[in-house]
Amino acid sequence: MKAMTAFSNTYIKNTNTKYCTDLSIPAVVIKGLAEHKVTLGAPLCPCRYYDDKEREAKDGYWNCPCVPMRERQECHCMLFLTEDNAFVGDKTQISVDEVNQLTAGTE
Repeated sequence: MKAMTAFSNTYIKNTNTKYCTDLSIPAVVIKGLAEHKVTLGAPLCPCRYYDDKEREAKDGYWNCPCVPMRERQECHCMLFLTEDNAFVGDKTQISVDEVNQLTAGTE
């Protein structure tokens, strides 16, 4: 969780994006990315359905940051938002404690 939170905060800074106004959204996404990093060896996007997660993780297209985010700054998960997004907030940092608190009870 710590590594994915740090990655997200750094990526936000490097891409001039921000988190959603509802911080539970990035928190759940970060938790999902961290779980996939542990179970699959790669931060596979947790917001999509995959017939074969292992194959998708090896392919890399949907590993965070995914190709659409890297190429067009389009984040399907609403983790990294540009200023023109209706849900963009003003936060560019989230702590591990916030992620844990906001995802407590989620599985």
